[in-house]
Amino acid sequence: MNEKVVKPASGYLFLLILLLLLLAALYFLSARQPLIMILPLVVAFLMLSGFFFISPNGSRVLVLFGDYKGTVKENGFYWTNPFYEKKSYSLRARNFDSERIKVNDKRGNPILISVILVWRVRDTFKAAFDVDNYESFVKVQTEAAVRHMAALYSYDNFDDEQQEITLRSSFEEVNAALEKELMERLAIAGIEVMEARIGYLAYAEEIANAMLKRQQAEAIVAARFKIVEGAVGMVEQALDQLSKKEILHLDEDKKATMVSNLMVILCSDREATPVLNTGSIY
Repeated sequence: MNEKVVKPASGYLFLLILLLLLLAALYFLSARQPLIMILPLVVAFLMLSGFFFISPNGSRVLVLFGDYKGTVKENGFYWTNPFYEKKSYSLRARNFDSERIKVNDKRGNPILISVILVWRVRDTFKAAFDVDNYESFVKVQTEAAVRHMAALYSYDNFDDEQQEITLRSSFEEVNAALEKELMERLAIAGIEVMEARIGYLAYAEEIANAMLKRQQAEAIVAARFKIVEGAVGMVEQALDQLSKKEILHLDEDKKATMVSNLMVILCSDREATPVLNTGSIY
């Protein structure tokens, strides 16, 4: 069964009827007819429980002795059957910032992760009758979705050659997958997922220092690779220029010595200390 939107009678009309009943009761009281006065008072008393109002982005689910009669979503002042049970459900957007939970990623590394969810009630019938407590259902299913998603992806790549989607570097893809899974999980409760994204992501404390050292080592290796690549180009260009301009004629041994010295100077992380030779290079 799906949601059925209804619009009850205007509350202002029945408020006028209520006032007329009270005036009739006063009239019969003044006419000294107390028995007849009881009837309009009883009717007026029963009518009081039929009045209700709805604020913008609010709703009321109407139930008569366990039978669902419909949902009122349009804001206003209404009157309906006094025996209806009127359950209020907010249709406003809500934020849910989950707690940081410890889970294992695809490689088994323990990580801390939390999610920020923006949601609202879309189908009041499902929220009221298909789940026991829809707010608790949202929280539990959100944490379950986060645990499942974290197990599908690695926290990070070990090197740049790996092109897999990771939690740290592929936010758009991961958030889209998380939002899709939450939509599927919360559809049973009539919940609309407006936005879902990772709010916090970090390695767990027990491996955080080790992973930081690994990242630093990767940065150093990458920097060294660029330095060596640049140094080789500079040495190659220097030998080529010396050969073209015929400044020096070096045999293979001297070229090797020159290349070795230049590579040491260019790749060293400290300033080189030159040694001047005042004699012949031979």
